[in-house]
Amino acid sequence: MPIIGVETALFGVEDLPLATRYFEDFGLKIHSKSDTETHFRLEEGSNVILRHISDPSIPKSSYVGLGVKETIWGVDSQDTLDELEANLSSDRKVRKDPDGTLHCLTDCGMAIGFRIYKRSVPTFAPDPVNAPGNVQRLNVQRKWRVKANPKTIGHVVFETLDYKKSFEFFHDRLNFRLSDHQRNLGIFSRCEGRNEHHSIYLLNAFAPGLGGQPKFNHIAFGVEDIDELMIGTNHMMRQGWKQGFLKLGRHRIDSALFSYITCPAGGEAEYDADQDYIDDSWVPREWEANFGTATWINPIPFFLEVEPAWDVKYVDGATPAGKPGPDWLDKAKERAMEAKAAAKQAVAETEAAGGFTRVPQPEENR
Repeated sequence: MPIIGVETALFGVEDLPLATRYFEDFGLKIHSKSDTETHFRLEEGSNVILRHISDPSIPKSSYVGLGVKETIWGVDSQDTLDELEANLSSDRKVRKDPDGTLHCLTDCGMAIGFRIYKRSVPTFAPDPVNAPGNVQRLNVQRKWRVKANPKTIGHVVFETLDYKKSFEFFHDRLNFRLSDHQRNLGIFSRCEGRNEHHSIYLLNAFAPGLGGQPKFNHIAFGVEDIDELMIGTNHMMRQGWKQGFLKLGRHRIDSALFSYITCPAGGEAEYDADQDYIDDSWVPREWEANFGTATWINPIPFFLEVEPAWDVKYVDGATPAGKPGPDWLDKAKERAMEAKAAAKQAVAETEAAGGFTRVPQPEENR
């Protein structure tokens, strides 16, 4: 039952012209445009569609606010689509469009869909990297770019009320793999037909600074390398857009370079480059949340001012196919409490030794 990635991200927005300008500045290419809809298409064949949040085509779901209101997952064949229809219609309402697209809600009330996806492999040609004694580029400069040109949708992220149960649906019903677990914060999961580290991140809506409601968080777009990521970021800032909460860095969990830009269509949009690619021989890991967040990040957010403990292990009972043992999350929560106590102790010791004393600003409390 190979699902091969996000085929369409359907946004519900308040200001269609503003959201359209944002994604044009971001580097997406308009496929079609009207008074009620803007349709962007990426080189791989995936789509970003913007409609007003009140448009009757926006599905009703448990997820509140603006942003991606339905994720259409692409599948490899009609047989796969038929299998999904039979599987899901056994215990929920599945609506079928004239073109064969399926629509339903997950167990946590997230709007999803499925359609056949003839994905094209995008063209990337990263510049070779030089290092002292290891010259890969002689008498050749790196590319010059004006702005970013994202070619893929890498992943979507949603804040969920119970991220374990949300993951169980994707794993048990849609055959998604467990990639990694960020302890007490969320689960990274990969659809069967892709090798990027994750296709969806299910985030704990009750994590510190989040609102405790199910909603869209961000969408990631693939770019070629750090230069394209930074040039895109600079262009967005010159156009007046603001950096997102984590701003800029490299995640430790999937090794990906990231740059988040606050999005008027809801949540954030991310430039993503140089992530880990994995297959079914990958063994999922469990990370202390702060340690997994970044190898480096700029500027350093308040919650990383004290370097986190190097705390990572394989998920208890995990197999190469990504099936965790029955009690893996309970054990993870126990270790999260232990790590939290250790972090508090480290802060106390730092302050006692005359180190920093700092109250986070309101906008940082996420």
